[in-house]
Amino acid sequence: MGLFDQHVHSRHSFDSRADPSACVEAALARGLAGITFTEHLDTHPDEWRDCVYDDEAYSATIRDLRTRFGDRIFIGKGIEVCYQPERMGFIQDFLAAHRFDVVLLSVHYFGPPPARPVHVREHWQNLDPETGTRLYLEHVLEAATFCAKLHGRAGRVFDVLGHLDMVKRYTQRFLGLNMVSLFPDLTDEILRACLAADLVPEVNTSSLRQGLEETMPGDNVVRRYAELGGRAMSLGSDAHPAESVGAGFPRAVAALRAAGIAHIAVYQERRKTEVPIDGTQPSPRSVRGT
Repeated sequence: MGLFDQHVHSRHSFDSRADPSACVEAALARGLAGITFTEHLDTHPDEWRDCVYDDEAYSATIRDLRTRFGDRIFIGKGIEVCYQPERMGFIQDFLAAHRFDVVLLSVHYFGPPPARPVHVREHWQNLDPETGTRLYLEHVLEAATFCAKLHGRAGRVFDVLGHLDMVKRYTQRFLGLNMVSLFPDLTDEILRACLAADLVPEVNTSSLRQGLEETMPGDNVVRRYAELGGRAMSLGSDAHPAESVGAGFPRAVAALRAAGIAHIAVYQERRKTEVPIDGTQPSPRSVRGT
C-alpha cells in the first residue's frame, strides 16, 4: 500500500513480547513502505519501576533490522511517551539526549489530580461513562495545549498525538458504551490545539481489533480535522503482537479519503514528510547514526 505503520511495540516495551524481526516481516507481508517502532517510556512513579526501556539495546536492534531489511522497507526508531506533566522536565531532557525518528505523545490517564490509568477497571467504579469520557478528553486537551505552548517556545518536542479518544476502548470494554460523540466541542478544541502545536493526530486502528467498529479517533473526528485545515494524519496499528502490524489500515485509509485527507504524515529523523496516500511508494532507506 505504500503506507507507514508508525505505532508498533516489541519486546523492548514492557507490555509486548513480539520479536522485532517478526514485526518487520509482517510489515513486508502487508506491503508497507515503512514500520516505526515506538517503544513505551512510562515515567509515572507507579510505572517507572516496570519500564523496561533500554535505549542501547533498542538502538542495537534497530541497527540490526536495518542491516537485514533496510533495502526493502524503512525501519524507524520511535518512542511513545505517556503524558505526565509532573515529569515533563525529565522527559524533555531524555528526548534531547537520544535520537528518534518520531516521538508519540499519548494520554493513558484521566480524572482530576491525582490522575489514574484509564485502562484499570477499578477506576471506573462509581464513575459514569459520560463523566469518565469527559475527564479523559479534558486530559488530552491539557496535553495538546501544553504542546502548543511548549512548541511555541522550544520548537517541536512531540510529533504525533496517539489514540486521541482511547477512552472509548475502555468504556466499551467495561461498560458497553462509547460516549465520545457527546463531546464535539472538546474534540474540536483538541484538534485546534494539535494544529497550533504542529502535533499530528494519529489514526489508531487497534480499536478495530478490540470490540469497536471505528478507529481512534473515529470518522467524524477525522472529517472535522480536515475541515479545520488538517492536511495529513499518522497511521498506527498500536501492534503488540507481530501479526497486528498494519492491521486495519484499509479501513483507516478509506476514512482519510472520505474526509478529503490525501496524505499521511511520515517522520524520519524527526523530519515530517506528507506522503500521498495514493502516490508512488517511497524508496526505503536506512537512517544513519542511531
